[in-house]
Amino acid sequence: MCQRCAHTSTRGVSSEASTATIGTATAPAPSAAARVQGEGRGVAGTGGSLPSRRGLYCDRNASSLGFPNVARRSSLKARRRAPETTASVQDYLAAIYDLGSSGKPVIGARLAKHLGVSAPTVTEAIQRLTRGGYVRVGRGKTLALTPKGREIAEVMARRHRLLERWLTDSLGLDWTDAHEEAHRLEHALSPRVEERLAALLGMPSTCPHGNPIPGMAAPPRVALFPLAQAAEGSTVVVERITEEAEADKKLLEYLWRNDVRPGRRLQVVEVAPWAGTITLAGEGRTIALGLAAAAKIWVYAAKDAPAG
Repeated sequence: MCQRCAHTSTRGVSSEASTATIGTATAPAPSAAARVQGEGRGVAGTGGSLPSRRGLYCDRNASSLGFPNVARRSSLKARRRAPETTASVQDYLAAIYDLGSSGKPVIGARLAKHLGVSAPTVTEAIQRLTRGGYVRVGRGKTLALTPKGREIAEVMARRHRLLERWLTDSLGLDWTDAHEEAHRLEHALSPRVEERLAALLGMPSTCPHGNPIPGMAAPPRVALFPLAQAAEGSTVVVERITEEAEADKKLLEYLWRNDVRPGRRLQVVEVAPWAGTITLAGEGRTIALGLAAAAKIWVYAAKDAPAG
């Protein structure tokens, strides 16, 4: 396993007065050290760059796709059915998978913001992933994973979320630290260890943030929607904090401090589109969020809560 460095970008900076409001900010592009050199086996062509997810880079290693600064790891099923992919490729596929779970179209600009890289970097990466058969570009330049790309993305999502569950449940880390540590460990997890870890944890269906673990989670029994769409005066229950929200460390810390986590009931006190905020009440405290941040938290109506 390579040594991962710390996050180089922050997606969303919060300010906290009596009730803090979370906003968003765009991180700088990576350095020229992430440029791609040489021709790889898995994706044809040369040039371009594929930094690993959320600005985290690995040491140089032998790469099946010609991307430097990545560690060569294979996914659970891709090990048997496709050439090995780099950590960088896995990170791009996982990011597209994560963003797609929000129900909104995934386009290059959104992917660049999520990863904290420049638009040209993402454009070159998409071209290489498309040639490699991992991604399709549709109408409006929307991105969709091919079966080959989705298979790898689901493996990475499963490993990441299992690791988060282990780090919180077994090691006692808070969910902010668990998210970062899981990024450092996920590419080094072997299929055997992944299976043993799942068994050790009792085959959990979600990560600590409520995101479903592929292959283990049942379909939701209630209608889910973004917190930003909740009606004023309604009561909702938090279902999950999306991976897009997890990428914003400041937001994740704020939610942790204010106990906004899966299973928490919240009353919507005020929705103020002109101010771009939503005010919530729960457990004797008042919480203010930017609507952009609230859109990354999925909830369901308390009246629809499943029995038992």
